[in-house]
Amino acid sequence: MTTNNEGTKSRLGLATEVLNQEAAAIRRLATSLETDFTAFDHAVELVLGSVQGRVVVTGMGKAGLVGAKISATLASTGTPSLTLHPAEAVHGDLGRIRPDDVVLALSNSGETAEIRALIPPIRRIGAKIIAMTGGTTSSLAKHADCVLDIGAMDEACPLGLAPTASTSVMLALGDALAMVVQAERGFSREDFARFHPAGSLGRRLLRVGDVMRKDEELPLVASGMPLREALLQMSKTPGRPGAGLIVNDGGKLIGIFTDGDLRRLFEKDGHTVTDRLDAPINDSMGCGPKTVSQGDLVDEAVRILHDHHIDQVAVVDKDERPIGLLDIQDLLDVRI
Repeated sequence: MTTNNEGTKSRLGLATEVLNQEAAAIRRLATSLETDFTAFDHAVELVLGSVQGRVVVTGMGKAGLVGAKISATLASTGTPSLTLHPAEAVHGDLGRIRPDDVVLALSNSGETAEIRALIPPIRRIGAKIIAMTGGTTSSLAKHADCVLDIGAMDEACPLGLAPTASTSVMLALGDALAMVVQAERGFSREDFARFHPAGSLGRRLLRVGDVMRKDEELPLVASGMPLREALLQMSKTPGRPGAGLIVNDGGKLIGIFTDGDLRRLFEKDGHTVTDRLDAPINDSMGCGPKTVSQGDLVDEAVRILHDHHIDQVAVVDKDERPIGLLDIQDLLDVRI
């Protein structure tokens, strides 16, 4: 076991002690919430009640960094939020706070000078204050509308100085607040996708209509058209799709013809190339093609492509008329 010098704790020993101490602090907070949920419930109601406002999160130093993460979590799960540096606030940035806002102020001691300086102007503006602090008797706690008490605790720092256990508890409590508010708002996976369009989950939760080929890029082929003409029509379609959608006189989808079908056709015996090209495309098309609706999740289309080992799926309306085509290349373009 590696040591810095004789008598000091091992690296592993110190690391596990820090993790255990921070985990224990979070467990104590969970037990405290189970004993008295009133303040937390009040905080949830304040956030939900700020329908026209935002949650403005502020804190100094390490608490401010934790606050920035809490604000980001709130914003990404349906609660408008921004961060406000307390020192900058008293030099003009207080203009970001509106009467309908809720200010979430983080300070372990509750006596941070920069946070205390914010209280009077926030009160004059009319915004509500939720204090996340280590007690109920501090200046911050006394002037807050709601106090989320993380309790007194020893930091996990060997010197007992660096914010460690306290900031871990603040972060966990902030996550708890954000998740409860998210659930109360009925925030769905689809809602999450709208706020995370560049993320993998957001991309999988796109709608088919967002990525399908349509309009002039839609390769429609009339029933009975000779295969030769159908191939030319498919080739002239912008984007050169790897399939053509065959429709009857009423515009309904009756089949699909893909590049793979063309290869398999020329591998067959018994017909000349000319015979195959001059025959109606109906003789070669695949019947009963797989379809999706434009409102379906792209994730569902991916499942169909995968399960049936196909590269294209037709997008149809309620009358089974093709309005789009989803090609596996389109999914690669959006990194799905």
